[in-house]
Amino acid sequence: MKVTILGAGDAFASGGSFPACYVIEGGGKTILMEAGPSLLPLLKRAGFAPAGLDLVLISHLHGDHFGGLPFLILEYMWESRLTRTLTIAGPRRLEQRTWTLFENMFSNFPEEKVARLLKFEVLEPAQSRDFGGIKVATLRTPHTRPDVSLAFRITLGGKTIVFSGDTGWTEELVPFCDGADLFICECTYFDSTELKFHLNYPLIAQNRARFNVGRMVLTHLGREVHEHKSDVKIELAFDGMEIEV
Repeated sequence: MKVTILGAGDAFASGGSFPACYVIEGGGKTILMEAGPSLLPLLKRAGFAPAGLDLVLISHLHGDHFGGLPFLILEYMWESRLTRTLTIAGPRRLEQRTWTLFENMFSNFPEEKVARLLKFEVLEPAQSRDFGGIKVATLRTPHTRPDVSLAFRITLGGKTIVFSGDTGWTEELVPFCDGADLFICECTYFDSTELKFHLNYPLIAQNRARFNVGRMVLTHLGREVHEHKSDVKIELAFDGMEIEV
């Protein structure tokens, strides 16, 4: 399995990094995980064919995580025609919010050209699903209310990746990660330890030994983390990073 981190940044593009965008390849499948607003140029620059995706996973309904979907839909309308149904899975209201965003960005465009080939699936917390051999388990994270935000545990080709999504601290992350080959964990803050809707490096470092994972990489890096890179002892993600799992 291979993970390409196309965007390791937060919503503010801290450190000049692109917002959340990851591609997972394995077992003959290609998964897009998160769709930040820079999605389309990032996919094309890295050589990924937009029409070659087998599954799209969205963790929550913040613009830096799903705001690129309208551009992907536009691509499917005019440039890269879909020849099969593409499943886009994520929390409740993802389908509604995506089409509302699309209609605001590209009013009166012929949505029917592609809508019939897009299948939106709701992922509920504490659920396990199989998407054509891609196994996805979910955990609700303390990031958004009342909207649902999710962490993912993805098993493909005999390997397991856990992605925290955006989250504050929750003890449930520890057993959710158990035995994973790779844990991609958000780390937005360094000094702002009082903010509870994102993780901070001191808290992650304090609990690092509790995560029984093969490799841990920190992502969604905020300004504070970039300013303290020399103090961070856990591997940091960067745009264009490729990880063999």
